[in-house]
Amino acid sequence: MSYGFLDITATPSVRAAQAAMGGDRVWWDFNGDRRSDRFTHDEAVFIARRDSFYMATVSETGWPYVQHRGGPPGFLMVVDDKTLAFADYRGNRQYISVGNIGADDRVALILMDYVHRARLKILAHVEVVPLDADPNLAAVLSAPGYKARPERILRLHLDAFDWNCPQHITPRFTQAEIAEAVQPLRDRLTALEAENAELRARLAAGEGAR
Repeated sequence: MSYGFLDITATPSVRAAQAAMGGDRVWWDFNGDRRSDRFTHDEAVFIARRDSFYMATVSETGWPYVQHRGGPPGFLMVVDDKTLAFADYRGNRQYISVGNIGADDRVALILMDYVHRARLKILAHVEVVPLDADPNLAAVLSAPGYKARPERILRLHLDAFDWNCPQHITPRFTQAEIAEAVQPLRDRLTALEAENAELRARLAAGEGAR
């Protein structure tokens, strides 16, 4: 039966490695259908909450290159169940990923949710779209208030995705997530400080009346 992601990634050498480690039975006796070539609601929600991801390309010399991409949550947008897009912001101007894409449009993405120990792997073909070539999409992908300069749009056409197990993912938290988690403690501390101030005022008033 089809497993989607492994239909693409399971080359003969991968199958040989799986067989050598006894993992071939796990995947090739798979009973079901996991084509995973269309995003569902679950993937759309997960992607919309991410503020970064890792993208791998391959150079003409065969070297893999992995680059971090970041922005405000939701900057990587699900356009439809087969398409992603994001505004590619100016960085250090090496343009290695863009150059690699010009020679080979295949990319692999890994999206991480460290808090919930989840990761989503995506295989896609990508096209470079000038900002003025699709002004409507450029407007949708704009992030008012985010201090970065978009240089182009990268539009990704999904081939397959796969969810990884949570093993070996160390939970990490952003400043916003930490602030949200400790807010109840801050609220409680504020209330206790106000209560303490009120008790001190009553005590001082009582002593002054003596």
